[in-house]
Order: sequence, then C-alpha cells, then structure tokens
Amino acid sequence: MAEKQRTISARARQTAKRPAAVARWQGEVILDVIFERGTLFLAVENLSDAPARRVSVTFDQRLLGVGGRTDVSALRLFRNIEFLAPRKAIRTFLDTSESWFERNAPTRFTARVSYVDASGRQRGATIVHDLEIYRDIGYAERRRGES
Repeated sequence: MAEKQRTISARARQTAKRPAAVARWQGEVILDVIFERGTLFLAVENLSDAPARRVSVTFDQRLLGVGGRTDVSALRLFRNIEFLAPRKAIRTFLDTSESWFERNAPTRFTARVSYVDASGRQRGATIVHDLEIYRDIGYAERRRGES
C-alpha cells in the first residue's frame, strides 16, 4: 500500500509541474505541419507511448498542394490508418512554401483527428493550423549533392 501511495504521489507531482496544455494533450494523435528548408509537409503523429487504431483526419477545406495539382487532404493516408505505432509519424509532401503562398492557397485550416486509443475509447482532437507563420521564414536551399 505504501508503494502504491508513493507512485501516485510521484505521478501527481509530475502532473503538477507540467503546464495544463501539455497535460491535456498527452497521449494524443495529432496532425502537424512541418516546415523544412522551404518545404511544407503534413504529418500524422502519435505522441503517446501506446498504439492508436483507426486514425483518420478530416479537413474543413480542400488542401491543393504539389503546385495546386493534388488534393492532398483527400489522400488515403488521412482516411484510415488502421494501426499507428507509439511515437510514430507518417508525413507527406504538401507543397513548397513559395508555391503555396504564390497561389494564395489557404493559410488557415482546421483538422479533426479521430482515433481509438489503447483502451478502446474513441478519441479525437481539433487542431487549427495557420501557415502564415511560415511565409517570412528564410531558408537556405540545398545545392545538388548536399544532404
């Protein structure tokens, strides 16, 4: 009993030290936007230490990437990931930032992520992204042969 009480107390102290927003998001599956050297990616990521099942992402609007030629938001990746391993991310190319902003593509969109957690509960999160934050970020282009 004393060991169990110490474990609970230690967990309570850790949670108390953690900001509320972090505690609320722990164990979630998210859709993230990644900016790397002028390239935009969308990533479905399992932030938890447990697997997620039946992961899907719906968007409030179409995201036409790859120079405006592909509806990236309609990819099978976002319809159903049957199993997403703990701490795993799957990402796909969205567009170059130059192309995205030149076409006046939407800079603000909402993604609704749904999944079943390890205990079998249906879970979800709504995430608003604003790509405008990437508009003025400078980056160095790679030369051929650089990695």
